[in-house]
Amino acid sequence: MKTHKTRAAAYRRKREGKTDYRKRLRLLLSGKPRLVIRRSLRDISAQVIEYSEKGDRIVVSAKSSDLKEQGWDFNYANTPSAYLLGLLIAKKAKDKGIKEAILDIGLQKSIPNSRLYAVLKGAIDVGLIVPHSDTILPDENRISGKHIEDYSKKLKEDPEAFNKKFNRYLKNNIDPTNITKKFNEIKNKIIGA
Repeated sequence: MKTHKTRAAAYRRKREGKTDYRKRLRLLLSGKPRLVIRRSLRDISAQVIEYSEKGDRIVVSAKSSDLKEQGWDFNYANTPSAYLLGLLIAKKAKDKGIKEAILDIGLQKSIPNSRLYAVLKGAIDVGLIVPHSDTILPDENRISGKHIEDYSKKLKEDPEAFNKKFNRYLKNNIDPTNITKKFNEIKNKIIGA
């Protein structure tokens, strides 16, 4: 005689906390390619992925560290580099004939004005159609790095604090007070390319 209920084991990726299958199903039912954005401590990656019965197919992919080829010397995980990554991935997607996508941030928290939405803003500015609300997108000062530039100018008054905060930039002979100028150069380079 049976004394306990039989339970089916959940999918491995669900048990490991890597996939929300309900959310994934809702995204796939849209029938559009997914703009998948993932972040780490030092990098941000973006991919445009199409569903296939044999497994998802990556159409285009880019990482913020790819911006080095464009001339970006600053941090690869900040808001300006996230925006430039959005420009880059959308440009590649448009070259492959993809005009619209749906945003997939996975299990990451949806925080308005975050780096994830800076990537989205870059993709939208190039012309990729992604359903969104304008309230979640970061403002232009944050995207262009003006907040970093202002902070570095303020810290320059205290050389010790400036050297401590921007040590990596100073080792590589990079002036953090020029981030907005460099941002605009690379933005024009990506859009014009």
